[in-house]
Amino acid sequence: MFKKILIANRGEIACRVMKTAKKMGIATVAVYSAADKDALHVEMADEAVAIGLAPASDSYLVIDKIIAACKQTGAEAVHPGYGFLSENAKFAQALADNGIAFIGPNIKAVEVMGDKIESKKFANAAKVNTVPGYLGVIKDVAEATKIANEIGYPVMIKASAGGGGKGMRIAWSEKEVAEGFTSSMSEAKSSFGDDRVFIEKFVTQPRHIEIQVLGDKHGNVIYAMERECSIQRRNQKVIEEAPSPFLDEKTRHAMGEQAVALAKAVDYESAGTVEFIVDKDRNFYFLEMNTRLQVEHPVTELITGIDLVEQMIRVAYGEKLAIKQSDVKIKGWAIESRVYAEDPYRNFLPSTGRLVRYQPPAEGTANGLTVRNDTGVYEGGEISMFYDPMIAKLCTHGPDRLAAIDRMALALDEFHIEGIQHNIPFVNAIMEHPRFRSGNITTGFIAEEYPEGFHGVALADERAVRFAAIAVYINSVHMGRAVQISGQLSGRPRKLPTEWVVSVGDWNQRVTAEDANGALRVVFVDDKGGRGESHLVRSEWVPGQAVFRGEVDGVAMTVEIVRAKQGYVLRYRGASAHAVVRTVAGHRLNALMPEKVAADTSKFLLCPMPGLVKAIHVTEGQEVKAGEALAVVEAMKMENILRAENDCTVEKINAAPGDSLAVDAVIMEFA
Repeated sequence: MFKKILIANRGEIACRVMKTAKKMGIATVAVYSAADKDALHVEMADEAVAIGLAPASDSYLVIDKIIAACKQTGAEAVHPGYGFLSENAKFAQALADNGIAFIGPNIKAVEVMGDKIESKKFANAAKVNTVPGYLGVIKDVAEATKIANEIGYPVMIKASAGGGGKGMRIAWSEKEVAEGFTSSMSEAKSSFGDDRVFIEKFVTQPRHIEIQVLGDKHGNVIYAMERECSIQRRNQKVIEEAPSPFLDEKTRHAMGEQAVALAKAVDYESAGTVEFIVDKDRNFYFLEMNTRLQVEHPVTELITGIDLVEQMIRVAYGEKLAIKQSDVKIKGWAIESRVYAEDPYRNFLPSTGRLVRYQPPAEGTANGLTVRNDTGVYEGGEISMFYDPMIAKLCTHGPDRLAAIDRMALALDEFHIEGIQHNIPFVNAIMEHPRFRSGNITTGFIAEEYPEGFHGVALADERAVRFAAIAVYINSVHMGRAVQISGQLSGRPRKLPTEWVVSVGDWNQRVTAEDANGALRVVFVDDKGGRGESHLVRSEWVPGQAVFRGEVDGVAMTVEIVRAKQGYVLRYRGASAHAVVRTVAGHRLNALMPEKVAADTSKFLLCPMPGLVKAIHVTEGQEVKAGEALAVVEAMKMENILRAENDCTVEKINAAPGDSLAVDAVIMEFA
């Protein structure tokens, strides 16, 4: 077995590979850019080598630097993770030329299947059913528009060397083809060093289902069941699960056999994924083959018990697969949620900065339910603008689908992050969405269910009542501590008020708070001053804890708590509310306070996140219409087109392509 391997990647996947390597007794080497010198994967590795500046094109994508790091440390093999150089045939060849093993498939498979254009040609030749499209290299916008018109709208523009949603756009018109083609090429170039794109028909109401394959150097290939990845936003997977709630055994077997046949045709070895688009009648079409480990591989590991990274390492060393097809069984259900550094309330704009607090749920198995959190960050670390915005991959496993979903919802409730914006409220809202829970999903789920974006989950009446009771409990704990401290200073015990007003959003309720044998009884006061409904709150929460765990009227509640300037922000299952507890007199006085009016920024185009200006599409003095593209800002390897919200005239442009801007920097001003 290898004694030392180098992981040519960063973040959570580098950490994930290191965990298995350490379990196998293999020493690990990390590589890192200037932006990652204090990263978690660097700390986890036995050795670490600096390879360049922050941009991936100056570090993680430079083949010579990876090989030099191998020679410097004596690493015998390289695991590429996913993204970066993982599907780059030149990289695999360069390693072979230097006597370094590639923990991945053979170069033929990388060349044929790793290139999305060539893989479709190969699949067609092998009589694999594929999505209709144009498989040649497209030169310019005019040719792209002509091809799209011939195929018929909608079409999918995709990077040939791409993956992970990078360099991918859906176009419904000639105008969108022109914009999407340019953006796809640019993203592909910056992410993969290859700007080739192709166009294919976009199948409406599709489900994205992929088959995990595993092969060795001795001709053995098996499939490790399927994953459903239909919950996507901008072609980026958000939630994955295994198995699929849609497939029957007959379709599962047919897809698995076809995936194996395709893998054998290219003498595939290592772990790989054959992706399919499946229509409402369970007809399936080959989409592409990813010749690498997938981001969502943990859900397959959880339902099969197979450590895919371990198998990749063993295959690369030359060992035969010890697993036969008959050994692979589906055990329970697994869900994966991708936790991203992005603001779901601002159209999912990337968010960068320091992780002031990072407290994920505890990993482990209890009562037949498992929580797993693959991450590459830590509290106090930085989320950089240079790389993918993923913070963690939170996974749960249970005996059935609903059990896994419910455990995921609870785990998301337990997840606390401060310092940057994140998508946990959005993902948790999906966990409770009736359509998702029923399994009636397609790749259009997010666009269909959240057509105007995500604005939080409306707080149901019963949850508003529980929020109010929890806020009173938290306030009582805080005030009780304050009374003890001030009493010690004055030498005289102080008494707390017996009556309060709790405000949850715009709803106000007078209450009394009473001790009830270690719990707190919150009694609502009716309009006539009498005792109304009563709620019992029981918890061991103490100040400083970011998550409240307890019961309200016997119902278990795990609620995230963020101390606000006034009161607390409470978050639960995608719903958020500002709760304030005041004395009766304090509430009366607060009602007299004037409201602060937000500044008018309608005359400015503000940079919505820290990023790099890629293009300015207008000139000073130009009249623009609502919806017209004004500028393109790149952040975390994704290009964001900023459009005019209203008809206006450009008065002044303050930024130019190549400028690095902070959030809310003024890009241009309007007359």
